[in-house]
Formats: sequence, structure tokens, C-alpha cells
Amino acid sequence: MSFLALEDKTFLISGVANKKSVAYFSAKTLIEEGAKCLFSVQNESQIPQIQKLFPNAPVIICDVEKIEDLDRLPHEVNKHTDHLDGLLHSLAFANFSEGPKPFHQTNRSDYLQAAQISSFSLTEMCRVLNPLFTSNASVVTISISSTRATSYGYLGPIKAMLEASVAFLAKSFSEDSKIRVNAIGAGPLKTSASAGIPDYIDNYLFAEALTLRKAALETQEVANTVAFLLSNRSSGINASTIIVDAGMSSNYFDQTVVKRFNRD
Repeated sequence: MSFLALEDKTFLISGVANKKSVAYFSAKTLIEEGAKCLFSVQNESQIPQIQKLFPNAPVIICDVEKIEDLDRLPHEVNKHTDHLDGLLHSLAFANFSEGPKPFHQTNRSDYLQAAQISSFSLTEMCRVLNPLFTSNASVVTISISSTRATSYGYLGPIKAMLEASVAFLAKSFSEDSKIRVNAIGAGPLKTSASAGIPDYIDNYLFAEALTLRKAALETQEVANTVAFLLSNRSSGINASTIIVDAGMSSNYFDQTVVKRFNRD
């Protein structure tokens, strides 16, 4: 048995987009550790991609913008397992098709859609899946290292909302179970989803320069933390956001970066 003791555990993974996503690396790591993974996707067109990445794995359609899909989710999960040892919520979406805008010009419909998919869907998934969670299940969601980073646009305050929800969910679950809820505040990553954020590459390179090791955060490093938080080895961590950014957030005044800025 490995240290994480994930053998024969069963997890629902939401948000696998491709081989670059946090959810993909996390599911791959969990399976390597002996766990069973089920996957939820937003629509039918995403099923072939999951089946290609994880042959024979159960795939469930759950568009978190549709109440009927959420209500049906536990019934679909129950076709494959009678319990869940945890949930990875790795869903995020924001419409940046019109390019960057000042925050005060945020479109209401865009904001509400992003809030539903990127934040409130966690609460709704926890609500409907609660009957399937084991008494000491673990829920993990993916946030960002700094919710005040203006480069994320209106997704920043929505991620702050997500992190606040983590504490409220953890407290709510504690009333009758030992279910834990935590978030990972990941530094900038080289993912396809991130590429849709305006000027993201500049921020990614800046973040890399600020890491203490002068090397960008790797998606596998975030996935390793996901696996740890989903395991019982992290039983002492609850209602928390774990920052995984290779030290970036402690190094904003790195002298090499400061001097380079002054030269420019």
C-alpha cells in the first residue's frame, strides 16, 4: 500500500478538457495510485476525448448550467458505484471573447454565467452528491493563487467567491459527517483554458520569473496536491485554500525582476 492509501477509492472528476488540464493530471495520478475515477463532462461532444484519455472509464454528462442535469447526476453516478470517496471540482469558464475590459464594464450575463460554472456549481454538486459521499470523503476545488490578480478579469472575484464557499461547505458538512472541503490556489499554469485569458502568456512568464526556483509551476505539481488532499493523509486540513505557486506569492519584489523592470 502506498503512503496515500488511495487503492480502491472512488472519485468523481469534473473538468477534464485535454491532456494539459489539472483534472487530467489529477485523474491520471489517482489511477496510478490505484483509485477508480468517474468523469463528468458538460456535453456529449466531450465524451470521446475522455474515452481516448481514459479508456473504459465511466463518463457522465452534467451541464452544471442545467438544474435537471445536476439533479440527475447522483442517479448517473449510482449506475457505476454506490459511494464516492471524493470529488474534484475543476470547472472554470469566463467569456473573454470581447477582449479585456475594465472590471466596472463587466457584462452581467457573462458574470452570472461564469459565477454559476466556476463557483456555485461546487455547492450544487456537493448538495446532490452528498448521499453518495462516504462519511470522511474529501472535496477539492481548483482556484487561483491570487484572486486579486487583475489579469484574470472578473474571474478573480468569482474565484474569491469559490474560496469563500469552501469554508461554508466544510462547516455545513461538519454538522453530520467528517467530509472535508478544500481548495488549491494554483499559480499560473500552461493549460489550454488559461490560454483564453487575455494577455495570459505575459502573466505566465512574469509568474515564472517570480518563482523562487525560476522555473514555472508544473500542472503535475498541482495534481500531486490534489491527490494528497483527496487522501485521508490530509485529514487535518479542512476549509482551507492551499497555495501551490512555487513560492511566487512570497517573491513579488524579486530584485532580478525589479532591476530588469528598471532597465526596460
